[in-house]
Amino acid sequence: MASISIQHLYKRYGKEKQPVVSDFHLDIEDKEFLVFVGPSGCGKSTTLRMIAGLEDISEGEVYIGSQLVNHLPPKDRDIAMVFQNYALYPNMSVYENIAFGLRLRKQPRHEIDLAVRRAARVLEIEPYLNRKPKELSGGQRQRVALGRAIVRNPSVFLMDEPLSNLDAKLRVQMRMELIHLHKTLGATFIYVTHDQIEAMTMADRIVVMKDGVIQQIGTPEAVYMTPSNRFVASFIGSPGINFIEGKITDGPDGRLHFTTNRFSLPVAKDTAEMLKRHNKVDRRVTLGVRPEHVGPEGLYSESVFTAVFKVSELMGADRFLHLDIGQDRLLVARVDAHYRCEENERLRIVIDMSKALFFEPDSGERLA
Repeated sequence: MASISIQHLYKRYGKEKQPVVSDFHLDIEDKEFLVFVGPSGCGKSTTLRMIAGLEDISEGEVYIGSQLVNHLPPKDRDIAMVFQNYALYPNMSVYENIAFGLRLRKQPRHEIDLAVRRAARVLEIEPYLNRKPKELSGGQRQRVALGRAIVRNPSVFLMDEPLSNLDAKLRVQMRMELIHLHKTLGATFIYVTHDQIEAMTMADRIVVMKDGVIQQIGTPEAVYMTPSNRFVASFIGSPGINFIEGKITDGPDGRLHFTTNRFSLPVAKDTAEMLKRHNKVDRRVTLGVRPEHVGPEGLYSESVFTAVFKVSELMGADRFLHLDIGQDRLLVARVDAHYRCEENERLRIVIDMSKALFFEPDSGERLA
């Protein structure tokens, strides 16, 4: 198996040479499941393709293990890649598709047969070895594509949005199977997706990207609970985090308050000390609060204000309330599915200010 070191990687296209990936610097541990996540066009697939050798590197270095691989062809990098579109040969059987790469290497027939059947057993596709790809479901085709990668026994698996063509139920199932496969194989996985739920459920660490630049690297918990900036906070989490514009003021109770033109909420003690260190008293800030930390009065003992209920979304065990608090966007609260209220009803709402995050209103950086 192998660790990977990516050092100050750049990718530039065209005459103007504007970078689509800028100063990408990252060390990936052996056997780690790392996920690149970000919106379409953020450079995550381009970065993956540079690691694979399918894109030239404009600047920087990629090491797999201790070997510099910048100028090595993909076949010499000890990697296997799984694509979004499966890339199966339609005229070949499942067995032949999985065995194809090994036959190109001229491996002995009995070794090929053992490798193919071992991979098929791991992926539970043994009954389909004689079928053609057109006779398989989307999930079965994706397993065949994984099988073709597994038989190569690579040090590194590179996966470019491999589940995006599957329906929602099958994607959940395949996520769990990929997690199990990673543990079974003990290989290094690098996985690209724009789906933050995939990133949160599968990764040991997440790399959040925007406009070709790394925004944050961390465990799913760290990225969710302590995002580095507004972009990360808004991209990670479903439904998205609430942002409220306001000002830090000295309250009549001797505590710092977060104040808008509609309400004033006391700031938690530790957070107040942090805001003082950042010289934010009597200055504008943006408050960020997750929907699960917003709810009807009674959830917490203080931080109560009034909001107008507009619409709700039932999501199984949860209900998302969309509340008008007098700013450009509605505040979302996550409550029990059985909670009921009427349109335009005025509700007393509380925020758990111990979980509140604060951001610079201009740069979007989190105050920490």
